Amino acid sequence: MLPPRRTRAITVRHLPLGAQAPIAVQSMAATQTADLERTLEQVAILEAAGADIIRLAVDSRADLAAMERIRPATDALLCVDLQESYRLAADLAPLVDKLRYNPGHLHHHEPTRPVADKVAWLADQAANHNCALRIGVNAGSFPPEYAQRFADDHVAAAVQCALDHCDLIEQSGFTNFVVSLKDSDPRLVIEANQRFAAQRPDVPLHLGVTEAGLPPDGVIKTRIAFEQLLSQGLGDTLRVSLTVPFAEKGMEIEVGRQMLRDIAAGRFRSVPQGFFDGLNIIACPSCSRVENDSFVALAEEVKRTTTYAADEKITIAVMGCRVNGPGETDNADLGLWCGPRLVTLKRGARTIGSWPFAEVLEKLHTELRQIVAERACPTTGQSGESA
Repeated sequence: MLPPRRTRAITVRHLPLGAQAPIAVQSMAATQTADLERTLEQVAILEAAGADIIRLAVDSRADLAAMERIRPATDALLCVDLQESYRLAADLAPLVDKLRYNPGHLHHHEPTRPVADKVAWLADQAANHNCALRIGVNAGSFPPEYAQRFADDHVAAAVQCALDHCDLIEQSGFTNFVVSLKDSDPRLVIEANQRFAAQRPDVPLHLGVTEAGLPPDGVIKTRIAFEQLLSQGLGDTLRVSLTVPFAEKGMEIEVGRQMLRDIAAGRFRSVPQGFFDGLNIIACPSCSRVENDSFVALAEEVKRTTTYAADEKITIAVMGCRVNGPGETDNADLGLWCGPRLVTLKRGARTIGSWPFAEVLEKLHTELRQIVAERACPTTGQSGESA
């Protein structure tokens, strides 16, 4: 049996979350929402897999127009990811059951408007239309003030950001919300959620390891976090974020439910010795922000063709969109973030250049081999500069 949770109960339409409600399993459509046909197909795939909540991203008026047609086409519980377009919440709230915002994106629009005002306005939209809210804190996109204030401890940055936004929402008298604190490293996900729950045990938690990557590694990384947190009574809803082809997106639901069954039955899987040693490939889960479906194939090719560096302690991040890609590749040794036609290659925070999907893999290998050579013979390196 899973231990009892201390969180308060909230609702997403008819679905209870928190307290002693069953732990909900959700996923996110891996389409551009404005592509109505494919988005409805993806929603159907996730519904068939048994998703409790399905998240879609809205970043434009075209996405909003699609949502107006998606809502009457499905009775699924829908969560909308506001991305950098929080002002669309007034139009979206009547169409969905839950609004998700990232504190790190609120400063992009109306930068002179205080964040507290924006959060209060979002809480009002949710309250007026009987929606739940999710405060989605992501390690790759902290608000600038937290990134600067906690430069040496980004777990502290995530936790403090989440705590502050809980206070801002509650100042409006709104309590129907959850918090997520995500990172691509499951160990940091564990620490962040533990620290947050120690201070706010009443707030329901959504669990996830962002950019967990391709199976089976992405499943293992996620299990590491979920086994530790759920066995401590932490976690009221969850998502397994996997980089998988369009038609296989239901795997996220199937894997999530299997994890819950295993943990409840005490079936814990040990982490292989040295799992975090050597080459680490992280990849985002092909969500609705992805602008080119070739992203998943690129991630698979990166994994397949980099085995020569398997013993090197190097992180390669493959990100599918322009929203989180630039920031979330900064902490990787090498990063690829994919636009609709070009893929930008980075080495740490430095941009190397942008190339078409068919050409970028060769450029990645040039940089990867250089890193391997520099580490083998440090005196030959040129401070990370490529030739």
